[in-house]
Amino acid sequence: MVRKCSAVIIGVGPEQGLGATLAKYFAAKGLHVYIAGRSEDNLQQVAEKIRQKGGSATIVLADATIERDVAHLFKVARLDNHAVDIAVYNVDSNIPSPLLDMDTEAFTALWKQNCLGAFFFGKEAVNAMKDQHQGTLFFTGATASLRAKPPFTGFAAAKAGLRALAQGMAREFSPQGIHVVHTVIDGVIDGERARNQFPDYVQAKGQDGLLQLDAIAETYWAIHKQHPSAWTHELDLRPFKEPF
Repeated sequence: MVRKCSAVIIGVGPEQGLGATLAKYFAAKGLHVYIAGRSEDNLQQVAEKIRQKGGSATIVLADATIERDVAHLFKVARLDNHAVDIAVYNVDSNIPSPLLDMDTEAFTALWKQNCLGAFFFGKEAVNAMKDQHQGTLFFTGATASLRAKPPFTGFAAAKAGLRALAQGMAREFSPQGIHVVHTVIDGVIDGERARNQFPDYVQAKGQDGLLQLDAIAETYWAIHKQHPSAWTHELDLRPFKEPF
């Protein structure tokens, strides 16, 4: 039996968000998408949009910080006899807090969401891809992956851990045909969260001052299609107006 190609994405939230946009983009390219997150309403809305465009999607309620949830996500794809071509860890949780005001619980929660969950997801993705000797595993990072700046020190510690995880996995599994990618989102994404939480900032940035969702998805797809003789492990994406 020929196995169908699929993408597994965890961290799918509102339709105007990166996880949802990646799911819609990959579905438009012909992949069956498994979309996972903690909100069934969000997942249902995204899946319906995909199906309206002729794509196919399966929703899986999952908390990335719970190992059995992540294992179940990949089990669903395996039981459907779908080959995992793309896997995306898109969980992003940030709590701004001066270090002396941050308690252990908050610091640990950031690490679990941004780093520990990526460890669970990465292991499952590699296990799903290793026998086929191909596949692309994306970890979505942030500016904080590269530098820590208060009041986001806790977030930066977690994202730096994510980056180290991605580096180690790339070196270990690239020779087995698995393309491990760490993307640094160095700017604000023009999505629902930004428009709801800081609309004045969005307005001030002007035309193309924020990262456009479809443009990010195009970049992810281009990386997935790279020839193995010229793979990208890490790249940064930012609006042309963004200082760096």
